[in-house]
Amino acid sequence: MATKQRILIVDDDENIAELISLYLTKECFDTQMVHDGESAIEAFKDYEPNLILLDLMLPGIDGYEVCREIRKVSNIPIIMLSAKGETFDKVLGLELGADDYIIKPFDSKELVARVRAVLRRVHPKVTEVVSAENEFEEVGDYVTYPDLIVNQSNYSVTYKGEKVDMPPKELELLYFLASNPNQVFTREQLLDHIWGYEYIGDTRTVDVHIKRLREKINDHPQWSISTVWGIGYKFESKK
Repeated sequence: MATKQRILIVDDDENIAELISLYLTKECFDTQMVHDGESAIEAFKDYEPNLILLDLMLPGIDGYEVCREIRKVSNIPIIMLSAKGETFDKVLGLELGADDYIIKPFDSKELVARVRAVLRRVHPKVTEVVSAENEFEEVGDYVTYPDLIVNQSNYSVTYKGEKVDMPPKELELLYFLASNPNQVFTREQLLDHIWGYEYIGDTRTVDVHIKRLREKINDHPQWSISTVWGIGYKFESKK
């Protein structure tokens, strides 16, 4: 029997937390609820969830700070929940490492669909095998350049022989650009392809993720993530 995936629900409104728990329990998830930031950090350590639904407005430590603290030690998927719909709030959440952002009030089916989508991206089927020489071989959907392998099948990035921890959206953006070398994409095109319709118009989201990619993956003599001023970005291959 498969082990249920664990969802940590962090919301100071107990009624909303219980409603979310009911939605997810019906979909065969295991849930735990906490109602403040300090408890969220403790539950993250003790409950070891597969995903966190994190409200922003919490007593004590707010959701932004909880996300910041967890991101120091883990790339666990985090979906932020908030009544705030301003672009600034979305961007700040994404800058801190959230994988998605849902605005209250939300439809129960949409919430479950978003949870499933993020979990599919983060916990795909294992597609990495070991060769006779005991070295990892990449299989599935991947692109490779000198000192860089981006594998979208098992959501892994290898840079200069080392695994790089990367949230799903960063990896998807890198994979998409690297799969289309030297092709320029506008921010709107990248938003549509990676994030979907709900983010259209929020072009700073792309800039935030490009900045985070560049912090983890330095330009290489044979390739780079390049800005095309006034248009967008491209993965420039010089080989």
